[in-house]
Amino acid sequence: MSNGAYPPDSFELIQRKTDHIKLTHQSRTLPSSVDLRFNYEPLFFKHPDQTENWKSHFLGFDFDYPIWISSMTGGTEKAQVINTNLAKLACEFNLGMGLGSCRSLLESSERLHDFKIRKDIGSRPLFANIGFAQLAELVLENRLDKISDLIHLLEANGLIIHLNPLQEWFQPGGDRFQLTPVQVLETVFDKFSFPIIIKEVGQGIGPESLKALLNMPIAAIEFGAYGGTNFSQLESLRSNETMNLKKPFIHVGHTASEMVEILNSLPLGGKEFIISGGIQSVLDGYALKMKLKGPSVIGMASAFLEPAQQSYSALQEYFLQLKESLIVARDLLTIKKNL
Repeated sequence: MSNGAYPPDSFELIQRKTDHIKLTHQSRTLPSSVDLRFNYEPLFFKHPDQTENWKSHFLGFDFDYPIWISSMTGGTEKAQVINTNLAKLACEFNLGMGLGSCRSLLESSERLHDFKIRKDIGSRPLFANIGFAQLAELVLENRLDKISDLIHLLEANGLIIHLNPLQEWFQPGGDRFQLTPVQVLETVFDKFSFPIIIKEVGQGIGPESLKALLNMPIAAIEFGAYGGTNFSQLESLRSNETMNLKKPFIHVGHTASEMVEILNSLPLGGKEFIISGGIQSVLDGYALKMKLKGPSVIGMASAFLEPAQQSYSALQEYFLQLKESLIVARDLLTIKKNL
């Protein structure tokens, strides 16, 4: 019996039973609504306590939970508060974090306060972030030392390079790639001594590109899969273009589920993965993590954004519910092998 059980004649117990009678018909579920991804195993489950965690290892760090705070923001008025709260969360719960695009810091330290959060995140993994277009520009100008300076300035553990060709194409005044990412990336790896993560920003990554990345000396791949925040769509909404010829391109890409299937068919070469993009629930993240054969964490961005803007206590409360739900999924559900 639960320690919090009510006496048989208590108001709370009577109210609960009254609610059960009242809500019975509204609480019916249809067989067609069952989540077919999981086996439900109640015989082997106990409710987690507040101290229970899910120890994980990622990028050489021990994590208390397999959660990565994915790249979000910088260079705006609200960014400092958001990034500071996210950094505190990563520190308290032993997570990892990627910064939003640090492009503005390559030429000026005016917005440094948005990104300089090492004191808040403590010794947890923190990755700087630039777009491929900026990397290519620095290569062409022989100024790659700017990136090493950025890593030093932010006391970062490594670098995220985001691939976003469609976003740039949609963006009014966006950058245009003069060289392909494959051509540029292969020339820079021996210039850097820190780990590199390659990610997309809402379209995901297809099979040939994944094959190429798996053969590169990078530390990890972040999915940035189709189904979540889509920056091509975002730039389309910002644009004043009246022509609609581009818009069908918004809907091309690869979901996180599809990317897991592609990766599971390839030799992973020791790479690690951040599963992100279109993760609509804890169950989505749990299912994909359990299916992917390589080491992985679940990347989350937009879900953290609203509570991070409110206050640290709001963000903390959200994460407490998130991590408990993740542990319940781990202890109560198994993945059906035929799916």
